[in-house]
Amino acid sequence: LAVKDPTAVERANLLNMAKLSIKGLIESALSFGRTLDSDYPPLQQFFVVMEHCLKHGLKVRKSFLSYNKTIWGPLELVEKLYPEAEEIAASVRDLPGLKTPLGRARAWLRLALMQKKMADYLRCLIIQRDLLSEFYEYHALMMEEEGAVIVGLLVGLNVIDANLCVKGEDLDSQVGVIDFSVYLKSDDDIGGKERNVQIAAILDQKNYVEELNRQLNSTVSSLHARVDSLEKSNTKLIEELAIAKNNIIKLQEENHQLRSENTLILMKTQHHLEVSKVDVEAELQTYKHSRQGLDEMYTEARRQLREEAQLRQDMENELVVQVSMKHEIELAMKLLEKDIHEKQDTLIGLRQQLDEVKAINVEMYQKLQVSEDAMKEKNEIISRLEDKTNQINATMKQLEQRLQQAEKAQMEAEAEDEKLKQEYVNKSESLQNEFSQKEKQLLQLETDLKIEKEWRQTLEDDLQKEKETVSHLRTETQEIVTLKKEFLKLQDKNKQLKSICEDQEAALQELASKLSESKLKIEDIKEANKALQGQVWLKDKEATHCKLCEKEFSLSKRKHHCRNCGEIFCNACSDNELPLPSSPKPVRVCDSCHAILIQRCSSNVP
Repeated sequence: LAVKDPTAVERANLLNMAKLSIKGLIESALSFGRTLDSDYPPLQQFFVVMEHCLKHGLKVRKSFLSYNKTIWGPLELVEKLYPEAEEIAASVRDLPGLKTPLGRARAWLRLALMQKKMADYLRCLIIQRDLLSEFYEYHALMMEEEGAVIVGLLVGLNVIDANLCVKGEDLDSQVGVIDFSVYLKSDDDIGGKERNVQIAAILDQKNYVEELNRQLNSTVSSLHARVDSLEKSNTKLIEELAIAKNNIIKLQEENHQLRSENTLILMKTQHHLEVSKVDVEAELQTYKHSRQGLDEMYTEARRQLREEAQLRQDMENELVVQVSMKHEIELAMKLLEKDIHEKQDTLIGLRQQLDEVKAINVEMYQKLQVSEDAMKEKNEIISRLEDKTNQINATMKQLEQRLQQAEKAQMEAEAEDEKLKQEYVNKSESLQNEFSQKEKQLLQLETDLKIEKEWRQTLEDDLQKEKETVSHLRTETQEIVTLKKEFLKLQDKNKQLKSICEDQEAALQELASKLSESKLKIEDIKEANKALQGQVWLKDKEATHCKLCEKEFSLSKRKHHCRNCGEIFCNACSDNELPLPSSPKPVRVCDSCHAILIQRCSSNVP
């Protein structure tokens, strides 16, 4: 029989005990139907079994006084691995009645069961095998597969609701003894299979309800978050509405203010118009009452009319010049579209013409200022005439006193006065007509100036467009120049490559001709070898003369023997040499078979 490992047997026994205790605890808790207290026997047996499972294979740690062997060390690691376990660890450390690490571990297990997270905490421990190896041996239950099975069984304890009082309990001095009588089967257990099925169904329903509750909690939290975000957005919208309402109120106030200002401005303008009308009427009355000095005014007015007529003719001539300039500019624009290279010269001419137009506009503006000055002078003359009329009235009073003395002179003067009145009335009417004509001329001049300004703006826009087209064409010409340069470079490269290809083709042709010649020579050598296969070398004594020149061998004429055909030549006749890569000097070759010649000592040379 094979001897079993005692540690494996211990692990199997502890696993079976854990299964029995968890199963019994779940069945009894469901049959009990209420929350479990700390005095409930199956619950106490479960904690004892869990202590034994956690103590299995635990390493002994040395201290100053004695050896220490507790399960509080690995359970403290859960705080680092699972952040939600910090509350349990902190509450266990704060309990006043606990003095030993074993008591803290027992309190930790009870709190984890009440939270229904014992399986999650122990699963984090089992995953970190490298950390558990500091506290457990390699054959411990928590280091093997049995620990994972126990963690899976602990998930079923989430069905149980426990309410344990840890604060007043004496957890340090409890003795952990397993009561096996609880797990022995009886006759009642055999007949309770139907009850177990019902319990299992109830457990499944409870798990389903808990999962639904968790999902509902998650949806409620998400809905709360959405409600918070909607409330924030609602508050923001309310604030924006308040700001918008304030802005609308401000704009309405500004609108009322602007309307009131508009009404005030209208009132002021009407008042100014009425005042001006009164002034004009007073001036007309004073103008009618004026008697003397009108002849001078008439002559001055005629002179000013002539000057203004001349100015008008000058303006008409300038307008004709401008029209002709406009036609010339249109012709220049057409020429610009046809000839791109002549655009710069035409642009310079257009700029000069624009300068002339500017000068003409300045002259027109100056002439307008001169006309305004003339109108001011006329107003001053009218004021002077009023003064003169006042003086005339004073003199008339003096003359009336003298009229009593000279009635005849008075009658003549009255006749003359009537004639003068008629003349002055006629002159005043003619002057009024001339004044209205001048006003019309001023309006025409203003319209002409507006037209010239518009024409000038159109010319400037056309010039700017032409400048843009010129710049675009310049960029295109620059690109064409760069492309031409690149094309020339590519042509040069193409010529170089063609020359290289031609050289390579010539070299290949030369190599082919040399190869063909070498092949022909090799074939000749092979034929010569076939013809001379049966020949034998001559002896040195027999070979006394060269075969070609038939002269006797000596020191100056040494023997050269062919390996292939066996012929013997002198060094003068065997002039054919070939360079070999293996030898630094060229080698002599046979004339008939082209084989390498070997130098031999002649018979008459010692």
